[in-house]
Amino acid sequence: MYSQGLIGANTQAEETQEFLDAFQARIDAEEKIEPNDPMPEAYRRTLVRMISQHAHSEIVGMLPEGNWITRAPSLRRKVALLAKVQDEGGHGLYLYSAAETLGVSREQLTEDLLSGKAKYSSIFNYPTPTWADIGAIGWLVDGAAIMNQVPLCRCSYGPYARAMVRVCKEESFHQRQGYELMKSLTEGTPEQKDLAQDALNRWWWPSIMMFGPSDTDSLHSDQSMAWKIKRFSNDELRQSFIDATVPQAELIGLTLPDPDLKWNPDKNKGKGGYDFGPIDWDEFWRVVKGHGMMNKDRLAARKKAWDDGAWVREAAVAHAKKHANEAAEAA
Repeated sequence: MYSQGLIGANTQAEETQEFLDAFQARIDAEEKIEPNDPMPEAYRRTLVRMISQHAHSEIVGMLPEGNWITRAPSLRRKVALLAKVQDEGGHGLYLYSAAETLGVSREQLTEDLLSGKAKYSSIFNYPTPTWADIGAIGWLVDGAAIMNQVPLCRCSYGPYARAMVRVCKEESFHQRQGYELMKSLTEGTPEQKDLAQDALNRWWWPSIMMFGPSDTDSLHSDQSMAWKIKRFSNDELRQSFIDATVPQAELIGLTLPDPDLKWNPDKNKGKGGYDFGPIDWDEFWRVVKGHGMMNKDRLAARKKAWDDGAWVREAAVAHAKKHANEAAEAA
């Protein structure tokens, strides 16, 4: 209710150099920017883009996993997957609410998604043909998400930073859940281990692409980091993810599908890190622009859910108006 009350609120100020310098000074002093604080319009737009993409990704991300709830191989796995999908729906709710504090409605955010104006993570445009894909998503996709999202807990915009605290705690559990599933498969029959290896082969490179384009091609990273919306660049986060994940794969006997992967003791200012092969950026941009294997299916499913839920939203508005009128009459 608090966030909805801010829709249409005016937090703009005359963007003189003095105002911009004072705003940057607050950022540099690690002050949190709150919804009613004056802010540059470009700062607000950047947050709307980032938070809405994050929210859309949480909701669309329910689709590939929800597809496996009824087909999970045991009651324990069904319950765990159901709980995970429910968590992701909650993450979307937190994030849409955070976006609303910036003066944009959830309806507008959804319309932007369905029209193609707004994006969600390209990772969810890949299919999940086997049960092992659910493990790979939890381990790799949620692992990459954690690497990207933990620094967001220190984002300069207060509502986004606070929402991320709970999101990251739950995503950490999801990552461990996925890794445990993959470990179980590698300890099973040869066929089960092959399923795990096949899923890793298919999800490894898309997971690395989740961090976005290389720093040299990223249009927004420098300004987002100056405003302390982001704390690390795309390539820094990508390197941290690879360095953390390679030992995990080796521990459960899986091989990463990169012949160029090797340890480099001189990397990361002498701390060491893994060199890795070239990323297929043509594939990345193809999927981002709507030509992935599941792009059309994901958007069609999201549109159907939005249309089918129209009566619920209309009923909720009517119910709220009724109670408001009754309260007015009683007064």
